[in-house]
Amino acid sequence: MPPDQMETKDKILQATLDMIKKEGFENVTIRKIAARSDTNIALINYHFGSKDKLISEAIKMMLLGFRGTFDVLDDSALPPKERLKTFLTLYVQVIQQYPELVSRIIATGTAMFASQIEYGEFLREMGFHKIQAVLQQITQEDRPDKLMMMITQLFGAIFLPALMKQILESGAGVKMLPVGEQIDWFFERYFHDK
Repeated sequence: MPPDQMETKDKILQATLDMIKKEGFENVTIRKIAARSDTNIALINYHFGSKDKLISEAIKMMLLGFRGTFDVLDDSALPPKERLKTFLTLYVQVIQQYPELVSRIIATGTAMFASQIEYGEFLREMGFHKIQAVLQQITQEDRPDKLMMMITQLFGAIFLPALMKQILESGAGVKMLPVGEQIDWFFERYFHDK
């Protein structure tokens, strides 16, 4: 695809992500995306074929950011705790780019688009295994069910506050620590004797 067509496609995808983030999936229309991306309906249909395919591609673009964060878990030059801390920090950084969108995706409870299904398959086939391997190195735990429980506890302790930051700070008056401090605090308590 020529560079100018890629730029147009990327502009449409970014406008779609911004619209989903601000207005939700239910308010996305091809007409609104065309206006926001400074393109037209025919061009959007040419590149994506349908609104659902456009939304799926936009979500896929965001989810690729999450997938990339898992690479650090394979970096054996870093000690296991540092790999896990770096992974968690990078993952939160992606969440912080699109907190409302991630919240909306989670709130739907089911995979509405092909890109969400692909990401779920990635987590099942590779993502969780990478995290489990690092946790196993840190804790010496061998049982997959225990390792999965650790993963859900890590995700809940680190990712949920990132998703709820705005509500906690503005609504409840809770001052959130920077992500790195939250992770350090959690590791001190969770892996204190490891």
